Amino acid sequence: MDVFLRVIAIFIEVVILAAIMYCLLGGVRLTLFDLGLRSKYGRMVSVALLVAGFIVVLFFIAHLTVFYPTV
Repeated sequence: MDVFLRVIAIFIEVVILAAIMYCLLGGVRLTLFDLGLRSKYGRMVSVALLVAGFIVVLFFIAHLTVFYPTV
């Protein structure tokens, strides 16, 4: 039962952290275009931010699975 609760807690935290990263990287994208980045770079910026967000979420998953306390 303890392992099941730990997995559920880690899943909920990863979902919340992924949502926060999505909003944060969306704000970075909007800021870049508001500061004068041309719209022709939109796809490249989106892919770069997607990769950065994916790496950060993988870090969150690795960190939580290793260091999350047992219930």
